[in-house]
Amino acid sequence: MKFNFFNKSDIKIGIAFGGGGTRGFTHLGVIKALEEFGLKFDYVTGTSVGSFVGAFYSAGYSFQEMYDIAKNIRTKDIRSNMVPFVPSKIDGVGEIVTKNLGDINIEDLKLPFSAVAVDLISAKEVVLSKGNLAKAVMGSCAVPAIFQPVNYDGMLLADGGLQNTIPSDIARHYGCDYVISVDVNKSRGYGTKSSKLTDVVMCSIRILMKSNAVRGYMYSDLVIGPETKRFKATKTDGMEEMIEEGYNATIDAMPAIMEIFAKKKKNRFENDLKDIKFID
Repeated sequence: MKFNFFNKSDIKIGIAFGGGGTRGFTHLGVIKALEEFGLKFDYVTGTSVGSFVGAFYSAGYSFQEMYDIAKNIRTKDIRSNMVPFVPSKIDGVGEIVTKNLGDINIEDLKLPFSAVAVDLISAKEVVLSKGNLAKAVMGSCAVPAIFQPVNYDGMLLADGGLQNTIPSDIARHYGCDYVISVDVNKSRGYGTKSSKLTDVVMCSIRILMKSNAVRGYMYSDLVIGPETKRFKATKTDGMEEMIEEGYNATIDAMPAIMEIFAKKKKNRFENDLKDIKFID
């Protein structure tokens, strides 16, 4: 069944925040630039760290409010166990969401929002558009081998990037006419010269994630792709630089972004005219 949050008479624009670990700090720079131009979206979706950022964005948090939270986040706040292949609980992610946004449901957010995860039991993609917000975000962020899966309504949820790392198609499904996506991990397919087990496994995951990103590009009208290869997806180092990369990439793309939003304004103007009686 297709759910549509919107009045069909209006053009709707959605934003899809992609996954990428701590490279997700780059999303904040994107939001900063969008905010400066006064651009507001009708629908928000996100995978993994994109769901984390998307939840705050959907709650109406400004760039500055998100930045004030992000600057105090340390790796240990999110990942309690740093031993390779000994998964950590992901409770820290849920605690950050609950502490700042409250123990709320997705339906309580100011903007329609969906978090994308994968159910390990059925091996199917799961789109969470209602229910407990913190749990949904935790499930979407639960990268296998790094975090334990999240029990949620009879499912075992893991990182949505296993099947859909840039969920632009979800925005389409929920009625968006145009979708702008943010890919904070466009270098995801790079290889390795190392034969160490951990390096080989991580390289294999990157290759798989690259194929999952194709769908995200197909369903996007525009993809903002900051350069983030020099940053580690598991470290918080370089947050300020990542924010700057996101900001600059968005400013560079702003002419194309404004073209999309101009279509929205034109449509609203034309709809307003329909309510006016003209006497010639």
